[in-house]
Amino acid sequence: MIKSKKLSPFLRIKHGFFNRSGGVSDGIYKSLNCGIGSKDKKTNVKKNLQIIKKKLGSKTKEIFLVKQYHSNKFIYLNKNSKIKTRTITGDAIVSEKKGVPVAVLTADCVPILVYDHQREMIAAIHAGWRGAYKDIIKKVIHFMTKKGCKTKNMIAAIGPAISQKNYEVGLEFKKKFLIKNKNNNKFFSSKKKMIYFDLKGYVRSELKLNLINKIDLIDKDTYVKKNNFFSARRSLKLKNDDYGRNISVIMIN
Repeated sequence: MIKSKKLSPFLRIKHGFFNRSGGVSDGIYKSLNCGIGSKDKKTNVKKNLQIIKKKLGSKTKEIFLVKQYHSNKFIYLNKNSKIKTRTITGDAIVSEKKGVPVAVLTADCVPILVYDHQREMIAAIHAGWRGAYKDIIKKVIHFMTKKGCKTKNMIAAIGPAISQKNYEVGLEFKKKFLIKNKNNNKFFSSKKKMIYFDLKGYVRSELKLNLINKIDLIDKDTYVKKNNFFSARRSLKLKNDDYGRNISVIMIN
C-alpha cells in the first residue's frame, strides 16, 4: 500500500493506493485483483476487497464502488445515502459518509483521491484519457465547492498510473486534444515517429486549473513490471485476454 505524504497527516481519513501484492487471486490476476468486472473468480475478488477493507479498519460490509465506463459522471454520497455498491455507473465518487470506504479501480488510468479537511468531504476519481478529456475533474471539484468545500482546503493525491514514455497514442488522439486547447501540445512528445501522451501531467494541470494547489503526485509507473501493478497495456502486449485492477481507496473515519 502506498500512502500520500500530503494526505497522511490528516487523522480523520484513511487512504491507500494498492498494487497487486497481498491477495488471493492467481494466474494473470495474481494476487490482489480488485476488479469485480474482470474475468477473475468473483469469490477471489470479493476476498481481495475484504483484505483492503480490513487494512483500512472499516467496519462496513463493503467498499463502495461504481461501474466505471470512462465518463465524466460521478455519484454523491451524503451522510444518509443507502446506495448499494456497483449499482450505479460513473467514474468518481464524492462522499461525506463516515466509515464508508470509497474507491476507484485502475490499470494504467489515473486514480485521484481528494480531501477537504475543513468540510470533511472526500472524492475518488478514475481519470482515464476519456474522462479527463470530458472534464470529470472539473465537474467533481465544482460540485464539491457547491457543497461548501473551498479549494484552498482541498488536497489531491494523484496515484500510480502509466507514464508518458509508455503511453503511445495516435495522431488523431493528439489532434483531439489540440482542438480542445492548443496548449495541450505540451503534454505530447515524439520519438522515432511515435507520439506519447503525459496523462498524469494532464491530470495535474486540470487540478491546478480548477484551483487545487496542494497536489501530491506519486511517481510510480503502472506499466513497469517491477513496480508490481496491474497494467492493461502491458497485458495487451503480452496478449493476455484480460487483466487485474488496482484499487485506490479513501474513507472518512
